[in-house]
Amino acid sequence: MSLHKHVLSLILVAATGSSVAAEPGSPEDWLDRMANAVQSLSYEGTVVRISNGEAESLKVAHTIVDGVVRERVVAQEGNGLEIVRNGNEVHCILPDRKIVRVEQWNDQSTLFSTLPTSDLSLGNEYDVVIRRKSRVAGREAMELAIRPHDPYRYGHRLWLDTETGFPLQTQLIGEDGEPLEQVKFAEISLDPALSPAALAPSLALDDFTWLSAPGKPGRKDVSTDWVAADLPAGFRVVSTEEEHLEDSGKRVVHILYSDGLASVSAFIVAADSEPAPRAALLGTSNSYSVQHDGYRITAMGQVPAATVERIAQSLTLR
Repeated sequence: MSLHKHVLSLILVAATGSSVAAEPGSPEDWLDRMANAVQSLSYEGTVVRISNGEAESLKVAHTIVDGVVRERVVAQEGNGLEIVRNGNEVHCILPDRKIVRVEQWNDQSTLFSTLPTSDLSLGNEYDVVIRRKSRVAGREAMELAIRPHDPYRYGHRLWLDTETGFPLQTQLIGEDGEPLEQVKFAEISLDPALSPAALAPSLALDDFTWLSAPGKPGRKDVSTDWVAADLPAGFRVVSTEEEHLEDSGKRVVHILYSDGLASVSAFIVAADSEPAPRAALLGTSNSYSVQHDGYRITAMGQVPAATVERIAQSLTLR
């Protein structure tokens, strides 16, 4: 072998070795990288979101400064809705109605409604499989499949940027194996230097009407005697809150259950009548309402219908 070829082969081996070493070897490594990327990286690009057969295109700019999320999302069709976020304060701008609606968000994500948390129990309720490499938005991505062990939760597919772990594409997988919802970047710039203008409204809002979303007076963390006696495996109580309905003053107990990926909210309020149980589908979320001991119990979440029915039916006062 000539010296030139020998040196070239050493360079190729070194490059291949460093590439392999740079990539995580297990699904857990990939999920850790993804969680870190979502919490730390700035990004700017175009997202296509598909749900119930309908597609929408969104321009997004996102950054985190000193732990505070700053973001602007602009719909590319329809009424041109803009969402401008600074920490927990969110301005929903409706250009066609010349209205700015001010809302308070906690940890809601504008783009990613379901991503695994540190509470996800791999090997118990889900398996995660590394599938194959592909390209998304012009970047190399590794595809992961999150597969549930039972019919009480949906599956997921994630395409993670091999360089950073950022989720370039996510799919919520239904019981038939087909996507129920998809979020996919058509083009993206990771860790760009975002100017203040990129995160500010694109419209002059001087003649817009500003409306504040009604607050939730009396909302607080509480303990409760309501217990779900037959939770699907892996689901546990994440939080219990109490608030009062503005129109009636009735007390509402909100219990949030999660398995680290799927979540279900149960709302419990005193009721005067005893209607028959009722199931409903809103987008990709199922809900189920039932009356029990003078209370109306409604469970809802981005889970199969059997899950919300089982939780609602099993809630009782201990």
